[in-house]
Amino acid sequence: MTSQLFAICFNATRPAGLARFWGGVLGWEPLTGPDDDATLLSPDPEGFRIRFLPGQEPKTGQNRAHFDLTSTSLGDQQQTVARTLEFGGKHIDVGQLPEEGHVVLADPDGNEFCVIEPGNKFLADTGVIGALACDGSQEVGYFWSEALHWPLVWDQDQETAIQSPHGGTKITWGGPPVAPKTGTNRLYFELGLPAGADRDAEIGRLISLGAALADTGRGEDEYGRVLMLDPDGNEFAVQRPC
Repeated sequence: MTSQLFAICFNATRPAGLARFWGGVLGWEPLTGPDDDATLLSPDPEGFRIRFLPGQEPKTGQNRAHFDLTSTSLGDQQQTVARTLEFGGKHIDVGQLPEEGHVVLADPDGNEFCVIEPGNKFLADTGVIGALACDGSQEVGYFWSEALHWPLVWDQDQETAIQSPHGGTKITWGGPPVAPKTGTNRLYFELGLPAGADRDAEIGRLISLGAALADTGRGEDEYGRVLMLDPDGNEFAVQRPC
């Protein structure tokens, strides 16, 4: 059976602190766990979790993926920005133009995200996390559509986007030019499998679609996950079956 998007993972210098930040900004419920594994639960039962795991690798350049948060009004957008600053975020400049309506911010670990102005039609049928916006090729958009069995909702000028059949957050890829990858991604997908599934068979399916096993020198990481790379070289993890 096809694996599901279980979580978006952040490698964080202080997982519990970053979870408090994002829980405050999003209003998502924290899930109690080990000190080095903090998790936020989506209010949507069909949605993914956000998981914060320890990682000390220094940040070099912009992340390959960032959240686009939606707004219902200008007042709502301003309130989201205010919450960000209250919980320890900050404004940053990534080259945005003054006339652009979105606000670019960073969390306490320096991870970029945007608060999109109201009226954005592309994100109208999503939730508070309108999109996970990724720097990536058309090929990787096709790969993830097949891997998750999520339909393409945008495929134009080598830009792609997918969305769960149940709705919710879209995952987008901006097409070329794709910035060169430096180091391990701070944000990555974690895939889950239902009870009784054959993980080896699923890993084989993902490889047949264009993924590869990560060269880590071990079969599983400390969380019992197999680490893989998508066609653009982005890390992702596959859990043991539940």
